[in-house]
Formats: sequence, C-alpha cells, structure tokens
Amino acid sequence: MKKTFYITTPIYYVNDVPHIGHAYTTVAADVLARYKRLQGYEVFFLTGTDEHGQKVQQAASERGVPPQQHADELVVRFQDLWKRLDISNDDFIRTTEHRHKLVVQAVLQYLWDKKLIYEGMYQGWYCLPDERFWTEEELKEGKCPECSRSVDRISEKNYFFKMSQYQDKLRWHIKNNQAFILPETRRNEVLGFLDRQLGDLCISRPKARLSWGISLPFDPDYVTYVWVDALVNYISVIGYPADLDRFNEIWPADYHLVGKDILTTHAVYWSALLMALELKLPKTLFAHGWWMVESEKMSKSRRNVVDPNAIIDEFGADAFRYFLLREVPFGQDGNFTRDALIRRYNSDLANDLGNLVSRTLTMIEQFTEGIIPQPSFEGSHDQEREIMDIVRGLYEPVEDAFNRLEFHHVLSTIWKLVDRANRYIEEMAPWDLAKKQRERKKLETVLYTAAEALRFIAIYLSPFMPNATERIIHALGLDQLPTNALSLRVRESGLGGAPLPGRRIQKGPALFPRFEKPRKTGTLSPSQITIDEFTKLDLRVGQILAAEKVAGSEKLLKLNVDIGGEQRQIVAGMAKRYSPEDLIHKKVIVLANLKPVRLMGVESQGMILAAGDKEVTALATFLEDVEPGTPIK
Repeated sequence: MKKTFYITTPIYYVNDVPHIGHAYTTVAADVLARYKRLQGYEVFFLTGTDEHGQKVQQAASERGVPPQQHADELVVRFQDLWKRLDISNDDFIRTTEHRHKLVVQAVLQYLWDKKLIYEGMYQGWYCLPDERFWTEEELKEGKCPECSRSVDRISEKNYFFKMSQYQDKLRWHIKNNQAFILPETRRNEVLGFLDRQLGDLCISRPKARLSWGISLPFDPDYVTYVWVDALVNYISVIGYPADLDRFNEIWPADYHLVGKDILTTHAVYWSALLMALELKLPKTLFAHGWWMVESEKMSKSRRNVVDPNAIIDEFGADAFRYFLLREVPFGQDGNFTRDALIRRYNSDLANDLGNLVSRTLTMIEQFTEGIIPQPSFEGSHDQEREIMDIVRGLYEPVEDAFNRLEFHHVLSTIWKLVDRANRYIEEMAPWDLAKKQRERKKLETVLYTAAEALRFIAIYLSPFMPNATERIIHALGLDQLPTNALSLRVRESGLGGAPLPGRRIQKGPALFPRFEKPRKTGTLSPSQITIDEFTKLDLRVGQILAAEKVAGSEKLLKLNVDIGGEQRQIVAGMAKRYSPEDLIHKKVIVLANLKPVRLMGVESQGMILAAGDKEVTALATFLEDVEPGTPIK
C-alpha cells in the first residue's frame, strides 16, 4: 500500500500583499512535505489563493477593472514569491478556476438535496473586512470581535447550513482526538467556543449586493459565502466527487496548517461541512502564532510589514527559511528583528555550517588533491565513534520533533552534528597530520569523516534549506540528493561504505558569507528612515474647499483642496467615515509631491493623512488655525 501524505496551507486572500506571515505558513508546509518525500511518502502539497468575495469586487471596482482581471494581476505576487522561496507545492488552486467552482456547486447541491440547507431571513451585524456575520452577543464593544473594526446592520433573505446540529458530534471528536487541534491551547479555545450555543451558518450572499462569487446551484440569484467557497478547496483539487478512487487515496489531510486567526472557521465551519458530507475530518489542524515586528503587531498603518522579497534579496531564501523555523517554536508568536536575523545568520549559518563546509573542502583540496579519501577505521579514535553515534542517533529525535511540528528542535538536533563535526576537526588538527607521512591514514580518515558528516547534515537539512544543501551535495562530488534518502532510516547507517571515497570535490563560493553589509534603506521594514528621506516628503497644510462622492464607489470621496496658492483634486478613501459635508473647510495634512494616480477613473493629485489601517478611523488635523500651504516639518 502506498504511503501518502497530504498537507495544505490556507489559500491566501488574493488582495493581500505577501508578508512574513504568509511565508511562515508556506515554508513550514514545504519543510514537512520535503521531509516526507525524503522518507519515501507520496506527498501532495497544496496551496493557492482565495479570489472571490466583496473585498475583491470592491477593490477591482475602485481600480476600474473586472474582478477576474484584478485577481489575475495580483495572484502572481504569491506565485512568484513561492518560486523564490523554493516552495515545492504540487498544485496551486485559485478559487476562480472552473475545476473548483464545479466542486463547490456539487457540495452545495448535495447539502441542499439532504435538506441540510434552508432558506431564511438573516438579521445581524456584518464585518466587511472579514466578510463575516456576527450576532449581537458576539460583538466586542459594538465592533467585530476578530478585527475590532466597525460592523454594519444587515437584514436580508439568505440560505443557511444546519451547522448547529453537528455541535455535539464535533465537541466529542475534539475531546476524543487529542491531535485533531494543536497546540493544546488552541484546542481548548475551540472547545470553549463550542460550549456556547452554535448557530446555523449563513452560506449565501444575494447577487444584488455581491455578484463576484460562485452561484448557488439551486438559486442563481445568490452566490456562495466566500468562506464556504474557500474551505472546499481542500477537497476540490484531489478528486472529490468525480474521482473518488484518487480522493480516497489522499484524503483525509494529514495537516491543515493555519494561522491562529482562522482556526475557528477551520475547526468548526469546515469540520461541520465535512461531517454533513459524510467525509473524514483532517487528522490535524495546527494553528501557529503571529510574527510581531520589533515587538509590535504588523500593520500598514505602523509601516512595519516585513516584505519577504526584500529579505530574500539581502540574505537569500535559505537563510530566511532557516530563521523562520529556528528562531521561534512553531505555534507561538514570534518577534522579528533585523538584528536577530543577522545574529542567527552569522552564528549558525556563516560560522557553524558555512565554516564546516569551507574548511572541509579546503583541506581535501589541499591535502588529498581534491579527492575524498578512503578511510581506515582500524584503531580509530573515540572521536570517529562519537560522530558515528550522533549520525545513527539523529533519526529518532528528528522524526519525533517533526511529528510534533517542533521545527526548532529538529534544527537544534541536527546542529549537534554540525557542532561536533567542527570540534572534531579542531581536535584532530588535520593541518598537523598532513605534516607527518606516518599519519597519512589518520589524515585520510579525518577528512573522510568530516565529508561524510557533511553528507548527513545535508540530507537532514535539505527540507529546510534546499538550495544550500544541494550545493553541499554537489560540492561533495555527488549528483543529487536521493528523493527518498531517509526511507531506509539512515539512523542505522554507519560511516563506512558510503559513496564518497574517490569523489572529486567541486569547491565553489562560500555557502553563507558572513553578513557585514550596512542596512539597506527600506529592505526589511520601512519603520525607520533617515532625516534626509523624510525631508523629501512635501507635507503641507491643506483646506478642503469642496467634497463629493466618487460615482460607483462606497469608499472614495473627490476633494478639492487649497494647499496655498494652488488647488489640488485629491481622491481619499474616507467615505465610510465622513460624509462630504463633514469635510468642508477642514484643515488637513496633504502629501503634495505624491505621483498622481487614477482611482475609479478620477485623477488624484496627492494624499490626505488619516489614522487607521484598512479603514479610516480619524482625520489628521490641527488644534490651532493654520494657513493653507504652511509646510509641515
């Protein structure tokens, strides 16, 4: 019987700009997928993008393009980043694909036929950024309990999935399957959620309000709720319901990896849907933590969103992958700082691993003419036996840590071999052995042992740093790392009989040159700028003379602003917070040297500063009366 392994990331919201959080989940899934392939598993690794919903429709409308074109243009940001990060996904699902739409409609039709979907009136509070309905009791201080933003009162006819009837069954499953939700703290959170009365799930949106989505098969005037649409991706790609033989080979998923903010939708909504479809639940839902930046939550308003592409440009993909999974236990919140990344890079990668590779290859080049020598273990020292014991002992703790998704423990375990190999070279001092002909066999044994340690280090590190370990393998004169290198459980392997003796090394550039470069402005996070950069901003006092709504947009206002001897037309996204008449005669801060852009077909010749992240919460203005055009320094 084939050994299969199925792992997924969430499908990422196509409007998002990929950041460190997206990279974190995807790199973790990739490392697991690569490790299982090393063990000989037939792996299916799925990621993708969520492309329907009101926010996508609204963003496309504001750009003046069709939603599909909008999604087509934005999805490449994720696809390109995954290539740069060496992500080895087997498929990339887009919810706008025909193959996915067919499955969503088949699922809804099945639930409709089983009378698990019914028509009713919905009255409640709707959060546009999260595209979720909330009851009065669920609101926190009158705002969305997830994102703390304002909600709108909505009353409309909709369709509902009878989710409430699966509450007891789901609670029982969670309590009797310890590994179903991890870490345990997240499991307890979901059980706490299920201690309250679970309502039915509104699974539709009227096309009169939202047209961008998958039509309900039993009522073409409605589209599918975006979360139902998105969750079905986990089964739509692997054959359900058209190819059940393939589907049953792959399902259930071994791991759904998700951020802690979307655990409830996966643990409750998705589980209830699977129960209604009479399908097995995934084996494990693992909800990891968030990355903070300099101890602050990432947000556009704080200008501290970490750009993975910038990190890759400066440090390389392997170093970034290593840092993400070595620095913080998976499941806990992490704190990203540039200093921490540089320390980890220089200490672990440049000093430890990079130095081991460099000195081993250099000594083979100098002392044995670039050929890995044949060892002689007769009368070998305790040091060789110790390294052999470490190699044999790696498999069990690595496997155990992988099974618990303790990536940092996997890496610290592998580093025991890295550290011991470096100390071994210091203890054996091959540069001294090379001066004595009678020590020739000992020298050759030392060089072989160091090279063989590198081979095993490369095997175990390959899921984390695929490019760097491929370079190590090639440097040792090997063609490639076997795809199922751990299927024979290398813990049983000794150092003798390996395929290295007689191989000609191929020494190349340093694997991880020590990082000495000064900080590049704006590479990792634009939270700090120089005074010279700040003075490039032309900030002035402006006075709003006229304001009107932009046709076809719920968010945009067209403003006529006096900035001192000149009037500017500025388009601002504050219509949900302020009516046009609220803004007349207001004194505001204007960024006057911003390159003009067109929004909804209207040219905007600057920017007005306001507080808020995705939504404006307050206008930046003045306590005293200030003349329009006054510079702000």
